[in-house]
Amino acid sequence: MRKTEYPNIGETLYTDTLPNGLRLCVVPKKGFRSFFAAFAVDYGGDCRSFTLDGQPWHTPAGVAHYLEHKMFDMPDGDNALNLLNANGADPNAFTGNDMTCYYFQCTERFEENLRLLLHFVSTPYFTEETVQKEQGIITQEILMGEDDPGNRIFYNLLEQLYAHHPLRERIAGTVESIREITPEVLHSCYRAFYTPANMCLCVEGDVDQEQVSRIAREILGSERASVPQPDFGEPEDGLLPAEAMRREAMAVSAPQFLIGAKFESEKEGEALLRQRLVSQLALRLLVGASSPFYTRLYAEGLLNRDFDYESDFISGTASLFIGGESEEPEKVFEALQQEAARVAAEGFPAERFERAKRASLGARLRGLEDFGNVCISLASGVFENYGSLDAIAMLDQVTKSECEAFVRDVFSPGRLAISIIEPKKD
Repeated sequence: MRKTEYPNIGETLYTDTLPNGLRLCVVPKKGFRSFFAAFAVDYGGDCRSFTLDGQPWHTPAGVAHYLEHKMFDMPDGDNALNLLNANGADPNAFTGNDMTCYYFQCTERFEENLRLLLHFVSTPYFTEETVQKEQGIITQEILMGEDDPGNRIFYNLLEQLYAHHPLRERIAGTVESIREITPEVLHSCYRAFYTPANMCLCVEGDVDQEQVSRIAREILGSERASVPQPDFGEPEDGLLPAEAMRREAMAVSAPQFLIGAKFESEKEGEALLRQRLVSQLALRLLVGASSPFYTRLYAEGLLNRDFDYESDFISGTASLFIGGESEEPEKVFEALQQEAARVAAEGFPAERFERAKRASLGARLRGLEDFGNVCISLASGVFENYGSLDAIAMLDQVTKSECEAFVRDVFSPGRLAISIIEPKKD
């Protein structure tokens, strides 16, 4: 296995690509009691259309999420969650727009739990009866999401920003779309995406990296299959939002807002990692808790502590989100545009830039204490062809001018959209 030392953060990473194509990442932590393993698939809710061996496929919305639910069923009638729990592990899974991940954390019996994880994810079992039963469960999950203001405002904004991309559609699908999901559909998508060459295994703990590799080879075999090529539809028409403002009334106690913009994403590799770091640091400087924007609007009562920001890079897209609660969200929207215009003209003060960078470095260093965060970040990096543990050294190299250029570009006139959820009137 290839060994990479990170002396700046005191970490060592072992990587390998097995004959079956599985990418393997192991971070040994000698003397630690906790173990974490993440078995991830480069397949999420946005991968509805794809090409495999020259044949195009089109599937209903929600298949990736449906698969995640059904993968825990075992042919002997047992459930993998029960088996892992009984073995002292804390297992779970999630489906994102571009990745599905199965994972567990434990303090003992790591090798047994790793074998269980690899075994159940590589053992599809779908019957007409179990698939039909799951439909009711997922239907309830979808309906609960539609009643959630945070979920509603987020997807409203995505619909404002993106005209075609499947990112604008819910990962779980719709009540109508999941009715089209059959055992045959699940088997077809499983065979297409759940192949080792389209997956990675990331482990952190007091482990022997060669033993982890041997277990993966033993359970997953050596056969290497073709990897599907996702199709996210026709390109978006420019970077301006299709709809600048949208309002909706729901049962909330105070108005909620989410401001967003889309921008060109780097394709992959170090350029994408750097763009991620620049965007996050630029947002911290522009609207973070110590920024002039936030402190002024907080003092004026336009913002409260329910305020956050994020940049997302999903399925070839790049977006930013800024949101919270405010009795006057339109004033917040206007103030943000004014602040961005001021920064575009004047730049960020050098001292505040250095302080924000140190705070970001500190947050990332603290993140290394969370084994789950490390493993899932490693998996994302594998699928996007960069090393997530390179982030801290690269962040130290990010310049003030890069952050200022990001604000000038993404916050230029006409690029922002706002979605508002306001209280229902009596």
